Amino acid sequence: MSFHKQPKDDTQHQNHLDGAVKILGSDLQEEADRSGIDNHFQRWIEDLKDVNNPELHQIVVDLQDLKAHFNGGGIDKDLVGKLLARLGTNTTKSAVFAENPNTAERVTKLGEALSAAAKQMSGAQSAE
Repeated sequence: MSFHKQPKDDTQHQNHLDGAVKILGSDLQEEADRSGIDNHFQRWIEDLKDVNNPELHQIVVDLQDLKAHFNGGGIDKDLVGKLLARLGTNTTKSAVFAENPNTAERVTKLGEALSAAAKQMSGAQSAE
């Protein structure tokens, strides 16, 4: 049995995608107060850069903006909501670039989780 680099990378990317979905399903304000969210964003950004697809550039930019915003302390729910909404749309569209069906499925779930988190942010804002 030979081991190829690609499946290992796919598994690693899938784990990162699962982690991102889990964070988005929880309280983002609470997660922002934990140091681990920064590492999740960084792994996600690096995974996307590894793919080296210019179509994913806007996702990388938005993730970097989101990461910087969460590092800044308080959360501007309007800005975060807009970033999450655009990330959700672009992430869902990007699933077509995943060569592994398991990765594509996770990318789609992540896009849905981002869109749901965006709605949660706008809902939280209107409730105030």
